[in-house]
Amino acid sequence: MTDRTTRPDRGGDQPPRPAASIVPDQAAPPDRETGGLPPAPAPVADPPAADPAGQPAGSAAPPAGDAPDGDGLAAESPAPKRDRAQYGMCVFLALVGGLVIFDATTRIGQAINSADPIGPKPVPILLGVLLLIVAAIYAVDVARGGAGEAEAGEDVDLSTRIDWRTVLLLIGAFLVNAVLIDRLGWVISGTILFWGSAYALGNRHYFRNLLISVALSLITFYAFAIGLGVSLPAGVLQGIL
Repeated sequence: MTDRTTRPDRGGDQPPRPAASIVPDQAAPPDRETGGLPPAPAPVADPPAADPAGQPAGSAAPPAGDAPDGDGLAAESPAPKRDRAQYGMCVFLALVGGLVIFDATTRIGQAINSADPIGPKPVPILLGVLLLIVAAIYAVDVARGGAGEAEAGEDVDLSTRIDWRTVLLLIGAFLVNAVLIDRLGWVISGTILFWGSAYALGNRHYFRNLLISVALSLITFYAFAIGLGVSLPAGVLQGIL
């Protein structure tokens, strides 16, 4: 009686069941159509072979600009080409400087007096020397590969009509200055010139422009008289200035 199983509905415990054994996967049953052999598994593709550089075949190569050279450094950019046409400008500046110096030393006389102790020679000689220096510096810059920026062109609308009003007003201001400079003097005629030019170019600050014009006329009058020894016409202000 002890070997009998006890039913759960009668108050007894259910006997333990044996653990399910793990059955290994069995081969597929033979196929009658293929001669009794199971189908062969699909072949696995081999991984791509690596190239000598260490990268798998078929992978994207790095850009040419990022590839290091033999020393491990990026390849240097090629040297800029020399614009040999600029040497013509260097020669032109040198010729002008030499001509100015030659003309100052041969044709200009030595006029020295109490009013002008320096004479007329130093200024053109200085300009000629500066031209020679600029030509030499320019030639060195061209030899080192220097080149100016390419011009993008002027921002000019060729279809726009000429503003003849502005042009005529500017011409009128210069003509008035030329006519009145001997009668009224430079200070007055120069004031009219500066004020009229500002008005022609569209500035409508009349009183401020008048003050600036008077100041510029007085500054240029005394700059020529004191700095260069050239007396501009004083006109009706003779004895006051």
